[in-house]
Amino acid sequence: MTAQPPDPQTWAQQPQYQQPQYQQPQYWQPPPPPNRDAEHLRLLSIFHYVLGGLTGFFACFPCIHVAIGVLFLTGKMQSQGNGPPPPPELGWVFILMGSFFIIMGWTLAILLLIAAGRLRKKRGWMFCFVVACLSCLLMPMGTVLGVFTILVLSRETVKAAFAQVRAAG
Repeated sequence: MTAQPPDPQTWAQQPQYQQPQYQQPQYWQPPPPPNRDAEHLRLLSIFHYVLGGLTGFFACFPCIHVAIGVLFLTGKMQSQGNGPPPPPELGWVFILMGSFFIIMGWTLAILLLIAAGRLRKKRGWMFCFVVACLSCLLMPMGTVLGVFTILVLSRETVKAAFAQVRAAG
């Protein structure tokens, strides 16, 4: 048997080795962080309820000033010595200032409680944002809560969640 040269036709039809195309190396990327907006809004709602209750409680303290003002007006607050009794205008100052602080404190407490419910239901983004700004007046807890609420409400995903609930009904 003699060796025969390979047929050029079949040799040319055989698949040729091709170099693989260059591919960009795949680097490991961490998974995207989970969307925790719902959990943050739930916690902010709870903290708004707590701050609203505390604000309502501490807003009752000026009732002491109102009582002192009433005592001045009725004449029950006499001086111990020979001095004249306090003028009735001082009683009105105590009553008016005390009433003003009571009304302002209770109003802010009610606003915080309403905002807590709206944060939980994801309704009224602008109302919640304004109340968060107002709660910054209540130092130190209100300031911390207000800043965190503003940060969470400023996220685009949270705005979209509020808009989605509003569009749904």
